[in-house]
Amino acid sequence: MIQQAQFVISNTNPGNCPKPDRAEIAFIGRSNVGKSSLINMLTGKSGLAKTSQKPGKTQLINHFMINEKWYLVDLPGYGFAKINVKVKQGWESMISTYLTKRENLCGVFVLIDSRLEPQKIDLEFLYWCGTEGVPAVLVFTKADKQSKNKTNQNIQKFLKKMVDIFEEAPQYFVTSAESAQGKEELTSFIEELVQEYESGEII
Repeated sequence: MIQQAQFVISNTNPGNCPKPDRAEIAFIGRSNVGKSSLINMLTGKSGLAKTSQKPGKTQLINHFMINEKWYLVDLPGYGFAKINVKVKQGWESMISTYLTKRENLCGVFVLIDSRLEPQKIDLEFLYWCGTEGVPAVLVFTKADKQSKNKTNQNIQKFLKKMVDIFEEAPQYFVTSAESAQGKEELTSFIEELVQEYESGEII
């Protein structure tokens, strides 16, 4: 259970992240996928991560300390087209360096908008994670925004694409920031990852 959550630091350079001396869980997704809302729902703090109607709001690596024990990291969204190409390349370099070099990173939650058919950019990002050995887990967001049936259809289509690429579907969660759907399952899974890290099972 997340009882305490506080902002620690924002930066553009993965080398300036806090000392890698505790478990770290990162959240990433396409712009406007509902990442900030999900983080706020999980932590129970409505203003912890900055939400915006304007895609591309998160432009930094944001570290939050959870329960004085582990870090939750809010990463910039990928695939936002309306930004300067140079800025975009800088973001992509920052994100890829962080995801591949951060030694205390024990889980990366890739957020997918459950209202949409499988998006090429999400599939490409997950393929990159697979080839780079990044420990990715899927989190389908905005499950309350359409019928349960439609959500399930889109999720099954996405999982089928994952099986086509990787021969198996990754672990996944279905969430809604509005109704707090998936909160318990997701926080329990994160706690397991943190415990595994602390017991030395994940190095």
